[in-house]
Amino acid sequence: MATYELIMPKMGESIMEATILNWVKNVGDTIEVDETILEIATDKVDSEIPSPVAGKLTSILFNVNDVVPIGTVIAHIETGAASEAAVSSGEQAPQSQVEEKIPYVPAHDVQPAAASSASFKSDRFYSPLVKSIASQEGITVGELDSISGSGQDGRVTKNDLLDYIKHKSSSTAPSQQQAPAPQSVPAATQTPVSEKPATGQATSISGDVEIIEMDRMRRLIADHMVMSKHTSPHVTSFVEVDVTNIVKWREKVKKEFSQKYGQNITFTPVFIDAVVKAIHDFPLINSSVDGTNIIRKKNINIGMAAALPSGNLIVPVIKDADNMNLIGLTKCVNDLAGRARNNQLKPEEIQGGTFTLTNVGSFGNIMGTPIINQPQVAIMAVGAIKKKPAVLETPDGDVIAIRHMMFLSLSYDHRVVDGSLGGSFLRRTADYLEAFDVNQSI
Repeated sequence: MATYELIMPKMGESIMEATILNWVKNVGDTIEVDETILEIATDKVDSEIPSPVAGKLTSILFNVNDVVPIGTVIAHIETGAASEAAVSSGEQAPQSQVEEKIPYVPAHDVQPAAASSASFKSDRFYSPLVKSIASQEGITVGELDSISGSGQDGRVTKNDLLDYIKHKSSSTAPSQQQAPAPQSVPAATQTPVSEKPATGQATSISGDVEIIEMDRMRRLIADHMVMSKHTSPHVTSFVEVDVTNIVKWREKVKKEFSQKYGQNITFTPVFIDAVVKAIHDFPLINSSVDGTNIIRKKNINIGMAAALPSGNLIVPVIKDADNMNLIGLTKCVNDLAGRARNNQLKPEEIQGGTFTLTNVGSFGNIMGTPIINQPQVAIMAVGAIKKKPAVLETPDGDVIAIRHMMFLSLSYDHRVVDGSLGGSFLRRTADYLEAFDVNQSI
């Protein structure tokens, strides 16, 4: 029987590692070609990994929540083909290396050990991170050897060690438990430190306080937003737009559009089309910053922020949006939005954006001040469309009429985009929307 080495696949040019979220298959399970084996997560997107071969899963080399570099063997699949040499997706490693895989620990998680590795002489394997924590906490080799490990082959994980330290502290220092913890939360009820907190894990405190740990995606979003605010001096401009023609046109063509193209026409493709036209007029908006250099992008790749059922946000990217007509934009928007909601986006589909559009109106908000999606220099928010009285100029004089009005807001990086450029770009986008031809055909 031949053995196939399943490796951690490359999930994008800038992605060098991925976190194992879940093993869908267990050791001993039969696997068909293209059947999902595991689910992984990068800092960009979650993905299902299918099997490239049919066979039986004979070994799993990494645990859930392990961070694994791309190209690393993560499992073995026994195939039906007989071969003297094992089948591999890469260069075959010696058998001795295949059988003992050391879990990868990302460099930013490893703290310098207080003692050298020589002080951890043991017949049992311990990861560098476990050794580091043990050194800092004064845990002896004998204590480590006494801990029951929950990892593969009984290995001691970070969580195992932290749980041991917590219970050791609580049993040896009861007087410390009597002191009030921060926010008047009893120490015994605080949420224990976890290497990979469970999504949405909550602990009720004293009946009137609840601590909810951020899931992985929320933590990534939080870090990205804080970084953006630290990086770019944000300025936001606003303009009100009369979109009555767009509303009337969509109402008139939506049934025919659906029958003809099998797509539901929304306002988003129309907004993107106007943004693309305005970018052609003001190309510096389509830029990023590298030190003291401004990188103006020739490709117009529009990111569209999409809310997920979990409440988190993801930004799939419409590549080369300036090469698409309204029909093409509609198909692309509907496809990306649908697959975003079902967690089926590919890593490359959320990379490479040059400008972002977000729709705060979908939540009933009339306007917003969005945070720039780094390394871009601007992001536009569209508010809810509301019927309002507006003054119209006619040949017979000014009149007040009921119109469909909407606010646009543009947040921009004041290092690159000053008020003149930001305001002019925003106004030009509004002009394209207001000049929309209500009689155009599909």
